[in-house]
Amino acid sequence: MTQPHQGEQPWYLDDAERAKGERLQKVLAAHGWGSRRVCEEMIASGRVTVNGLTAELGRRVDVESDDVEVDGVPIGVKPGLVHYLVNKPRGVICSVGDPHGRPTIVDLVPPEPRVHPVGRLDLDTEGLIVVTNDGALTNAITHPSRGVEKEYLASVRRGPVSPGALRTLRQGVELDDGLTGPADVSQPEPGLLRITIHEGRNRQVRRMCDAVGHPVERLVRVRIGPIRDRSLSPGSWRHLDASELIALSLETGAGGYAPGT
Repeated sequence: MTQPHQGEQPWYLDDAERAKGERLQKVLAAHGWGSRRVCEEMIASGRVTVNGLTAELGRRVDVESDDVEVDGVPIGVKPGLVHYLVNKPRGVICSVGDPHGRPTIVDLVPPEPRVHPVGRLDLDTEGLIVVTNDGALTNAITHPSRGVEKEYLASVRRGPVSPGALRTLRQGVELDDGLTGPADVSQPEPGLLRITIHEGRNRQVRRMCDAVGHPVERLVRVRIGPIRDRSLSPGSWRHLDASELIALSLETGAGGYAPGT
């Protein structure tokens, strides 16, 4: 079967589909995946799909309705998508509303468009959380199979933590909902733990520390996958930039591609 030359529309589109939308390489470039030439190379190598079908050079997409994936990872191309990184203070709940009138995470960001938090931090936990209206990215980050890393600093009671307790935290702790997965754990100073987990269980780090006899006094999430920001003050937010969104998208999927290479 004859394949289209560069710049032509693929054989499986009818005339109406060929005429509508924006060129796929232009859409990818506009969302930070590299120059148009780089994006054309991505498409030619079969890394990009539209609505589940491998895209060909010259493919046009309707950004309002088409689902675009790179390396099997959905990427948001619909206009109006926003992606905020928020440094949640203690006492703010990760919800879009609260019947008790407590401050919520969405109170910290612009009121429009409507957004939701990606995952949760409990009431007393501080630190980084993504807030967005991008459902595809939300599902990719929170799906249990993705295993996106979350890194925390935990100030614990009864420190320093013994080598045996550190080993237990690293190998897995038996909780009421089962054994936790392996974690990266270090103690940069007595009573201060740096813990990286790949799961998303409710209050997991607090329960892990309780289980080894060192209840948490203060807990701060400092990294979500490749995203960290030491300069973002509590209660503040900023937009995730294109390179951060790409890095986060790739960490939730097959990965292996770096824009511009």
